[in-house]
Amino acid sequence: MRATAAKPRDASASARAFARALACVLVLALPAVASADIYQYVDSEGVVHFASHATDPRARLYIRGNGGPARPGITPTMPSDHDVARFTRYDEWIRQAATFYQIPEQLVRAVIKVESDYDPRAVSVSGARGLMQLMPDTADRLMVKDIADPRENIFGGVRFLRVLANSFNGDLELTVAAYNAGPGAVVQYGGIPPYAQTRDYVVKVTRYYRRYRTVADVTEASLSTAD
Repeated sequence: MRATAAKPRDASASARAFARALACVLVLALPAVASADIYQYVDSEGVVHFASHATDPRARLYIRGNGGPARPGITPTMPSDHDVARFTRYDEWIRQAATFYQIPEQLVRAVIKVESDYDPRAVSVSGARGLMQLMPDTADRLMVKDIADPRENIFGGVRFLRVLANSFNGDLELTVAAYNAGPGAVVQYGGIPPYAQTRDYVVKVTRYYRRYRTVADVTEASLSTAD
């Protein structure tokens, strides 16, 4: 049986309503968190479209993904925190966010592990930042005031996972793929996009997800490889 991202319970009605409201704005409008290039164009009826390829002559680059060179003004910072204490340093906030948005805690940890290896100082070549590697534009739409604050970054990333899980009916792999490549790309291809980076990302996150579910000790699970 395929694992799925849990949906909100009735007790979390306020979180569910908030996620639905965000979904109307985010599901096809948000660029990828740390992704392939995303293009934007406006059709003759004024409808804004987002796509992973410039298939329309009106399309313009909206946000550059990790596959290209670093953006001007961006200084990439690879994860460099090697203290094993980092794996439990954010436990309280991870649990709070996972509980509030009804996303499995193990999935949150898996995303953090693959995105930043639990280093809040990490910055990708495309400008994605923090534990959950949020793009600044994405963070703004998710109402994250301080992208560098670990707590806000975690809550913003988990909020995005909730929106994506709602949009893709709780499908784990599609939710994870959309977090990486953007929901528009998943919709366009009707599944996991054919990007090597995204497919590798889905494999790693789902493996860590299973690892966190089967190994009780968070540090031990985090030190294992997802290969």
